[in-house]
Amino acid sequence: MAPFNLTPSDPSPFILMGIPGLEAAHIWISIPFSMFYIISLFGNFMVLFVVGKEQTLHKPMYLLLCMLALTDIGMSSSVIPKALCILWFNLKGITLGGCLIQMFFIHMLTVMQSAILVTMAFDRYVAICNPLRYSTILTNARIAKLGLAGLTRAVLFILPLPLLLNRLPFCANHIIPHTYCEHMAVAKMLCGDITVNKTYGLVIALIVIWLDLTLIALSYGLIIRDVLRIVSKRAHQKALNTCTAHICVMLMSYIPTLFSYLTHRFGQGIASHVHVTFANFYLLVPPMLNPIIYGAKTKELRDKVGKYICRSLLPGATDFKAV
Repeated sequence: MAPFNLTPSDPSPFILMGIPGLEAAHIWISIPFSMFYIISLFGNFMVLFVVGKEQTLHKPMYLLLCMLALTDIGMSSSVIPKALCILWFNLKGITLGGCLIQMFFIHMLTVMQSAILVTMAFDRYVAICNPLRYSTILTNARIAKLGLAGLTRAVLFILPLPLLLNRLPFCANHIIPHTYCEHMAVAKMLCGDITVNKTYGLVIALIVIWLDLTLIALSYGLIIRDVLRIVSKRAHQKALNTCTAHICVMLMSYIPTLFSYLTHRFGQGIASHVHVTFANFYLLVPPMLNPIIYGAKTKELRDKVGKYICRSLLPGATDFKAV
């Protein structure tokens, strides 16, 4: 099934090709894209709504969940609406300004999400290894400051990317074989030496990914050390269960990020449609699954979400307890 062509002559300076080699299947590919995006928006907005409404959830852990939900909404919304315009209506054009803004928000939110995952690991460390001081070490105000610090770091790290792209002219070929403006895909269209762009992108990726992963590994190393000292097997299991949701979310975030980054830079043998499809699902699947994972593994949040769903479906219902 071919998409409708609404742009026979597109004056925009850049053309996003969608998924190269799979143009004939664009309409079919858009079905899971749109479904995942809708589920992602519903799940993350539900988390924001429930935490905002329930005073009992105004705690550091749930504030971090709200930050994660906001980054998930931002990441998927930076890409999917434009991707669906390409897949549904063949609207492939994007201005230089629009391309650079999209690129900035995608990468900035990725760095921001990494900072949130580090803070979540620290939150679990304090909760398990220093539970008596948890409420004094991690207050809501301190979590807000850590979130602001993570946002500042993300903006300062990523802002030079579009500025560096603007220092050189673009070549005549303005075709980007992707559904969104990824940094290296745009940099490859520059006429001139892009060593600075490549080096800066590599340095930022190494600093963010490896530094943050080191801090997370340190937190979990200390958690495991303290858990192994616990004699009770039940306490053992309870302590580790509090970390499973964060570990799942962390793995879903970092593994696709590393894979997408490495294949874009070094995976010349990988077909472009495989890389582009995976890059899109990386921005779709984790934001869709994150609220589901935390909702399933966090009983307090699960109960509150169930209560609101029960009230909306059965107006006479007054309470709900998840099993």
